[in-house]
Amino acid sequence: MIKSMTGYGKAFAETKQKKITIEIKSLNSKQLDLNTKLPWLYKEKEPEIRNLISQKLDRGKIDFSVYFDILDDEIATIVNKSAVKNYYQQFSEIAAELGIKLDDQIFSAIMKLPDTLRTERPEISETEWETVREKIIESIEMLDLYRIEEGNSIHDDMGKCIGKILTLLENVGSFEQGRVIRIREKLEAMLQQTPGTENIDKNRFEQELIFYLEKFDINEEKVRLKTHCDYFMETMNAPSPNGKILNFITQEIGREINTIGSKANDASIQKLVVMMKDELEKIKEQTLNVL
Repeated sequence: MIKSMTGYGKAFAETKQKKITIEIKSLNSKQLDLNTKLPWLYKEKEPEIRNLISQKLDRGKIDFSVYFDILDDEIATIVNKSAVKNYYQQFSEIAAELGIKLDDQIFSAIMKLPDTLRTERPEISETEWETVREKIIESIEMLDLYRIEEGNSIHDDMGKCIGKILTLLENVGSFEQGRVIRIREKLEAMLQQTPGTENIDKNRFEQELIFYLEKFDINEEKVRLKTHCDYFMETMNAPSPNGKILNFITQEIGREINTIGSKANDASIQKLVVMMKDELEKIKEQTLNVL
């Protein structure tokens, strides 16, 4: 079973004071790349959140965010009396020195200065955190389920591509015998047209011809290519994560296809090789998103 690295999960939690939204999404990446976006209230829980995510999710570029709407006046803003008095005293001293009379409007100016207002932020309660924690796990499981469903789709697509490569490989056999005969006839015709070849040892010629034709033999490459394709299908059905292994196998498949193409010396087989390469490119694109 394979999993995609693409996924999305979302969950909601609600307390008496807040409506909390938890969102997590992932894209493909070579390793776990986790980014969190948390409000100030949950910053202290970031290590635990990261631990929850890393335990349940493997590779991928993961973006996790929590945000909430206040349903009650939970955050109270109060006047910092000491700061206001201190500012007023300083203004009074400056006004006395300059002979300026202060009026009630001075308070409007003072209230715009730093630290005149103070926000009291309550700490997160254990009850609220347990509720949020459960919803975080729920969103992670939702993302993992999305990955499985996406992985099933990728599995089907790559299976079809492997099937097409194997079918094309079987078609290569129908051109092999004729290819060898054509190469042999071409060499014999070139030999007959070359002056001074009447006294050539026929047995030696046959021996050299066999050595030469062996360089164009692709039976070993065909066997290895089929073995790699079978191993690819077997690995796809193995437990996840298996994306890196599948990527390595595609490299081996590509190597055998290229060797068949370089040794083919036949236009019909070359066309089949090009078609196999096209299917392999589709597989490579898909393996980049396999966990």
